[in-house]
Amino acid sequence: MKELDWYFDFVSGYAYLQFEMLDRLPDNVTVRCKPLLFAGLLNHFGHIGPAELAPKRQHTYRHWVWLGEQSGIPLIMPPTHPFNSLAVLRLAIALNCDRQAIRAIFRFIWQEGRDVGNPDGVSELAKRLGIADATQASSDSAVKSQLRANTDEAADRGVFGVPTSVVDGEQFWGLDTTDMLIAFLKNPDAFSAGEYRRVGDLPIGASRK
Repeated sequence: MKELDWYFDFVSGYAYLQFEMLDRLPDNVTVRCKPLLFAGLLNHFGHIGPAELAPKRQHTYRHWVWLGEQSGIPLIMPPTHPFNSLAVLRLAIALNCDRQAIRAIFRFIWQEGRDVGNPDGVSELAKRLGIADATQASSDSAVKSQLRANTDEAADRGVFGVPTSVVDGEQFWGLDTTDMLIAFLKNPDAFSAGEYRRVGDLPIGASRK
């Protein structure tokens, strides 16, 4: 069996869409879902998110809707975006990153178009997940520590965006690498020779700095 670490934040529509495709992975792959705070990665690498660049924001949202239509995955944008995903990330960790719980959270946000940026939405979602007190669950010190650890671990591994899959030391960032990831899992040796090997050490020819 291969172990694959899947880093994600519920704020990402691309993460939602890829989550719905994880069942396409080969049967010999075990997926470990690792919630992280995307904003933490942005801060670490000095990036801005796609929703923080005005022209890219609308383009990204329209892309998510189109991708959902093309792939047959229902998608309704939440009432505001970006939203604060901290509480639901912590709920996922409080539920031991159970795949069914993560699916329920994603679908609450991205299929029902619900608001998890306010306490009422988080409370309703928590009750569906069998958590009586959302505030208590998300404020547990161990839960907070695990979310920080996941984010730090991802940054240390060079993960710069979500969703990102890491398997056998290789990274696959973004929804559009799903087929590439599957190809790698089926034949990893194909990615270690020829042009794949050469581009790994390709020198920089020009820089803005």
